[in-house]
Amino acid sequence: MASLRDIRKRIKSVKNTQKITKAMKMVSAAKLRRAQDRVIAARPFADKIGATAAALARRAEALGEAPHPMLVTRPTAKKGGRIEILAITSDRGLCGAFNSNVIRRTMRARFDNKDVHRSTTVSTVGRKAVEAMKREGVTTRKHYDVLEPLNYAGAQRIAFELTELFVKGELDAVHIIYNEFVNAGTQRVAMDQILPIAATGTSTGTSTVDYEYEPSQNVLLDALLPRELATRIYRALLESQAAEHAARMQAMENASKNAKEMVSTLTLFYNRARQASITTELMEIISGAESLK
Repeated sequence: MASLRDIRKRIKSVKNTQKITKAMKMVSAAKLRRAQDRVIAARPFADKIGATAAALARRAEALGEAPHPMLVTRPTAKKGGRIEILAITSDRGLCGAFNSNVIRRTMRARFDNKDVHRSTTVSTVGRKAVEAMKREGVTTRKHYDVLEPLNYAGAQRIAFELTELFVKGELDAVHIIYNEFVNAGTQRVAMDQILPIAATGTSTGTSTVDYEYEPSQNVLLDALLPRELATRIYRALLESQAAEHAARMQAMENASKNAKEMVSTLTLFYNRARQASITTELMEIISGAESLK
């Protein structure tokens, strides 16, 4: 049985931990607000540039024109494809199941593609993904350190390298796995194909209207498609950042509640032990007094 001194130390330790979790919750709440504003601001532009790229791709398909290299769909089934998975996690932990959900989804995707594609490689964003891949014995192709600070230039760097590998034929398709921010209490694991760029978008139907391009269609696609890919990656990074802060805020709130309950339980246990100790001392005094009579 623990002594009263040990119980007091435990109560003090739990209270100190509770102070830390409350402070971390407040910090995450402040960061979440800024990250949420960035996500909301990025979504309309990402949707619009994606719809524009998809419309141009549909037009090229409908008119039978030679597709842009980033639009070429290669056969990936029956051991013929080389697939890349870009897994986005955080650099830090203490955010509940935020990172483990992405890791599980990545490992399941590798397992599902094992007997379908020739190879499935993994690239990572976030130190937690690197550590998890090492634990699982998975060799990563490359780690992109773009979270600190998170900006569009980092997404461009990732997009440029993936595009180069895809155009050279070293990769046949690229998928991205990340946590999509829904609201402060909900994050959803998403897996999207980012290469080749699909000829689908928010608009419906196939447009065969002829356009006049200035300077030319190829020049326009060369400028638009890499930017569309970088924008999709940048949006995924922003979604993941906002989801991380939301998950950490929720995890710290739960930790604070658990610490409060633990302090109450330990305090009750301390009071009972102290009462038992006082009762024992009184019984010893009374027994001593009785023995002297």
